[in-house]
Amino acid sequence: MDTHEVAQQLVTLLGGKNNVISATHCATRLRLVIEDESRINKEAIEEIEGVKGAFSSSGQFQIIFGTGAVNKVYSEFAPLVGVSMEEDKSSNVSHGDAAKKKMNPFARFARTLSNIFVPIIPAIVASGMLMGLLGLMRTYEWMDPESTLFVMLDMFSSAAFIILPILIGYSAAKEFGGNPYLGAVIGGIMTHPALLNPWGLADAQPSTLDFFGFGVEMLGYQGTVIPVLLTVYIMAKLERALRKVIPNVVDLLLTPFLTVIFTGFIALLVVGPLGRILGDGITTALNLVYDIAGPIAGFIFGGLYSTIVLTGVHHSFHAIEAELLAKIGGNYLLPIWAMANVAQGGAALAVFFKTKNQKTKEIAIPAAVSAFLGITEPAIFGVNLRYRRPFIGAAIGGALGGAYVVTSQVMANGIGLTGIPMFAIAQDPINYGIGFIIAVAGAFIAALLLGWKEEKKETANDGATRQAS
Repeated sequence: MDTHEVAQQLVTLLGGKNNVISATHCATRLRLVIEDESRINKEAIEEIEGVKGAFSSSGQFQIIFGTGAVNKVYSEFAPLVGVSMEEDKSSNVSHGDAAKKKMNPFARFARTLSNIFVPIIPAIVASGMLMGLLGLMRTYEWMDPESTLFVMLDMFSSAAFIILPILIGYSAAKEFGGNPYLGAVIGGIMTHPALLNPWGLADAQPSTLDFFGFGVEMLGYQGTVIPVLLTVYIMAKLERALRKVIPNVVDLLLTPFLTVIFTGFIALLVVGPLGRILGDGITTALNLVYDIAGPIAGFIFGGLYSTIVLTGVHHSFHAIEAELLAKIGGNYLLPIWAMANVAQGGAALAVFFKTKNQKTKEIAIPAAVSAFLGITEPAIFGVNLRYRRPFIGAAIGGALGGAYVVTSQVMANGIGLTGIPMFAIAQDPINYGIGFIIAVAGAFIAALLLGWKEEKKETANDGATRQAS
């Protein structure tokens, strides 16, 4: 692939340099914020050598090249549209802001939650894997639970959830435009040792302090999500308001001082308790649906998840999943999402075996493997949505797999990992594996049975004719 030639073709087919507001890339895709997407020739872009698919999502037009190739294309593309390679870090911030402006309010809210929780996922995954390891040790009696090593590993596994408000406080303040260290302090206040730690203490009763007639329950927020999110949002607003009125000469002293004091009172007196009620309400409602609807809920959510991905709203689920982990010690939503993801891989495999388009065949296999590893964009946008019915087949496979993992009560010890990597955090790897097979096989068979009609321009012979001409 001549990456310089590819970059030049992209600029033309995207409507010219001036139509590209901002550009960046992830592991597999160019991510572009476009002024007017009606000027894009999407069909021609998908015919460029090396392009595995193109789609518009989350305020960005994204072009799939795959790991490694995308870096080379971006290095040629960026100078052509005026993006400085030396200012990648700062440009990514402006790129995110530009992308958000193109989103509707709900998608913008979902993206904000995603930006807060994605940096925290490695810590939760590490804790989840340790919890899974400890569960195996306890179940198969590999180690005495009273041994020093087991006790220390147990400490390591629970640490991320105990200090979760501090992690969220830092990340949320950064996203909301506040001082991230002040956000961490607010999280520290909400998990202070003076407050009763509810983590693992089901029957403990906190003391109550009288604050000018208000009863302050001395109960900590270890393992909670919503209370600290709401509190840090208010903190960021308050900090910015104070900076506007406090003289610069004393800003460094007074702004953090007043921000921490006022936000601390707000957290313990108002927002914290209300946030706890809201978080408990969401968890209770989900548990009620899970217990009553059971497999039906898994069938519906597993079938619809990939469609939700198209809207970008799925980014908001991280907060709900983290709340479930903290409240009930397991995440029953992630296995459902995993079934929908691997089903996209099953449908992509069906396309590989049935299509006569050589380029689609070349895309389908790596796209399927990517979906099995939890990254579905190449399969969804590069293969299945192109023919539509395979996408429906994937929805059927995801629904069947989702129904099974709910029936067998499969849970995860973390968030963020799906597909094959989720075996590391699945509480029941055997039933998760069975659900995996059901989802992939169901999608594969459904996609083949539904079939699809390939457009004449996408057949191998027609491609050869165009090339010859």
